[in-house]
Amino acid sequence: MELLAPAMFVCLVAALFVGFPVAFSLAAIAGVFGLIGVVTGRFEASFLSAIFFRVQGLFNNDNLLALPMLVFMGLLLERTGIAEGMFISLNRLFGRVPGGLAYTTVIVGAVLSGITGFVSASVIAIGLIALPVMLRSGYDHRLASGVVAATGTLAQVIPPSLVLIVLAEQMDVSVTDLYRGALVPSLLLIGAYLAYVFVLTQMSPDTAPPDRSLSTGRAIGPLVGQALIAAGLPLGLVIVVLATIYLGVATPTEGGAIGVTGTLLLGLLRSRLTLEKLHQAMVATGILVSGLMFLLMGASFFTLVFRGLDGQRWIQALFSHIPAGEIGFVIFVSLSVFLIAFVLDFFEIAFIVLPLIVPVAQHLGVDMIWLTILLAVNLQTSFMHPPFGIAIYNLRSITPSTVRTVDIYWGAVPFLCIQLVMVGLLILVPQLVLKPPPPASVSPRDINIIIPPFLETPGSVSPWK
Repeated sequence: MELLAPAMFVCLVAALFVGFPVAFSLAAIAGVFGLIGVVTGRFEASFLSAIFFRVQGLFNNDNLLALPMLVFMGLLLERTGIAEGMFISLNRLFGRVPGGLAYTTVIVGAVLSGITGFVSASVIAIGLIALPVMLRSGYDHRLASGVVAATGTLAQVIPPSLVLIVLAEQMDVSVTDLYRGALVPSLLLIGAYLAYVFVLTQMSPDTAPPDRSLSTGRAIGPLVGQALIAAGLPLGLVIVVLATIYLGVATPTEGGAIGVTGTLLLGLLRSRLTLEKLHQAMVATGILVSGLMFLLMGASFFTLVFRGLDGQRWIQALFSHIPAGEIGFVIFVSLSVFLIAFVLDFFEIAFIVLPLIVPVAQHLGVDMIWLTILLAVNLQTSFMHPPFGIAIYNLRSITPSTVRTVDIYWGAVPFLCIQLVMVGLLILVPQLVLKPPPPASVSPRDINIIIPPFLETPGSVSPWK
């Protein structure tokens, strides 16, 4: 009977490789092994009733309420053309210098990725907006495709990404602390992308020529003003959302509501918001969030039965053979997640793999905020790895036939190296992940508890009345 938990995990892997829907595979396998657990006496039938309380907890979770808000916000930015307007305005400002279109793609893509939160959605949205313009301007196919793919994977780490909300729930950490911890790594990645484009264009200007469609005689002042209006307002909206969450003024859900309200106002002010576009965004949001909720419910049922079969002890026994303690565990988990991401997407990893390692990490005393950010960047790297990376497949689906697949692969390699360096930096310098300020320490000697007298004294009134 000790083999029930490993058999449950093996059956899940087999179901995923066959191609069954993940959410229903999780629930079905949990149901079958739950019945086996009851029949064999591993747990009582009443144990399975806990799933109802787990599902109720999902719908009562304040952090998960932020998911539809952020998804809706990202879809509104895409449907109303605000993201495209950012790209056009910044292109007019930077497009006249070598690599200008690449700089614009990184900046606009970073904002869009942080809000969209899905790597696939980000890569496709950025690719449809920026890739045709770069190809028409004579950009090297490798650079153009690499910039788009790398910028799209920033959806893993840039707040207020819904990916970080999902990770916070699965890794049992605070969303606000996770946003704070991801700030420096995400900024370093953006800066590294821009620095690489700058160095490459200085060494080989022909790889990223200026946009010839832009006039060189226009004054720079009006262009700066247009860029500030087109890009500053959406970027300012994201900063406001993050600031309200960081400062404790609003919860992640309330911050998402602020972002949706601001996006709606931007769409109305620019006369780009129509009832049809609003309806499309709402329907797409409902479909995406419903899929996530089914995944969460299936994963919750699977985890309940898996732990009822003492699966966590099996996992701990596996990790107990890893040498070097905490650092060995972190390296092994990072390498395993990197390889698993070749065949599974983020949500499958988040709902199936990560809950299994959380008890082991907590037992070893690993900093969960740091481990979560490390895994987020690690997954970002996996999605860029040729030939298995999901971002590569997404980009290939929207790239014209004139761009060879091998060019997309080679274009991803320099950015993959940058991401691998970031993973190494996070392991070597964990201080890059910002921690919340420690609570003010209070000495027991400073505590003075005064107990009022129970009985009244002459001239006084008892506080107990």
